[in-house]
Amino acid sequence: MPLALTGYQSLLLGVALVFIAFALTVALVIPRWKPEFPSRYLGWFIGGAILLFACQLTAVLLLANLGEKNTAEAAPPTSTQTTSTQSTPTQTTPTQSTSTTTAPSSTTTTSTSTTTGPTSSQHGDPVAGKQIFLSQPCGGCHTLADAGTTGTVGPNLDQLKPPYDRVVTQVTNGGAIMPSFKSQLTPQQIKDVAAYVSSVAGK
Repeated sequence: MPLALTGYQSLLLGVALVFIAFALTVALVIPRWKPEFPSRYLGWFIGGAILLFACQLTAVLLLANLGEKNTAEAAPPTSTQTTSTQSTPTQTTPTQSTSTTTAPSSTTTTSTSTTTGPTSSQHGDPVAGKQIFLSQPCGGCHTLADAGTTGTVGPNLDQLKPPYDRVVTQVTNGGAIMPSFKSQLTPQQIKDVAAYVSSVAGK
């Protein structure tokens, strides 16, 4: 199992093991050797525990953010191709009688080209996406000023300013400590959330 871990996942595991080792040591090992622990060193013990906890939390947040960036960079970008249609010009051949000659006449139709751009269903509806963002646990993990959320578990979306395609990939597949939402949201709902986040992040 450890061989299947990526670099940042191995670091996360190492951080967790350090914290577990500290907790087991002060709870089981030191009391057997020195039953009065921490006694007069209580202040130092509390300060050290707080410092270690802060270091652990900082490491988890930084490594989780690194893992999300690596996952997003590894995902292939999605693109939308547009198609064009063109009408074929038609021309009538000149007609001529034996007794009278008429001037040749031709009728040419103007060719038109129409390009079909992405519709709202292809890029999502930001208004619907905001409702989904607020109804799901997104705000508990992410900070987004437009939605009024201040979560700190995941990256700050106002600082990250993720593009549309990256939000679609991240919400669909998950990454690092973020779960996948493809079993909870429809593809259209994921597009709506991506349209909302990419249009308001950092604004």
